[in-house]
Amino acid sequence: MLGGLFAQEGDFRPDKDKQLRGLRLIFEQPSRGRVFVLRRDGAIVGMINLLFTISTAEGGFVILLEDLVIHKQYQGHGYGSKLLQHAIDFARQKNFLRITLLTDRPENLAQEFFRRHGFHESSMIPMRLLITPGSEQTDASL
Repeated sequence: MLGGLFAQEGDFRPDKDKQLRGLRLIFEQPSRGRVFVLRRDGAIVGMINLLFTISTAEGGFVILLEDLVIHKQYQGHGYGSKLLQHAIDFARQKNFLRITLLTDRPENLAQEFFRRHGFHESSMIPMRLLITPGSEQTDASL
């Protein structure tokens, strides 16, 4: 399922080993986050992945919604809304202060989906630095 999601996103490439390793890191340490799955007739139809961190701006724990994916044949039936609402309810129950997520810029359907659930655009611009294991860091002094 994650492979299908990453195939749609310009910044990522499907890599089953990496994705399984990432999920395993969450499962091994529940303080890192949660993965919720939705099943229908015993089959997994969707999943949402939440990562926990601390926001100094909010003064407490916040969530990064890393992935929300519904199997293609089950899309358009409300399963994404059901998973997202479960994540929001979980965040409220556990006293998290914010949920942040990233969407692809051209992906207006996803943005509209999240807007319908109370999310709004931020003035913050996401930036990233990919760190390759074993590579040298350039001119950073602390």
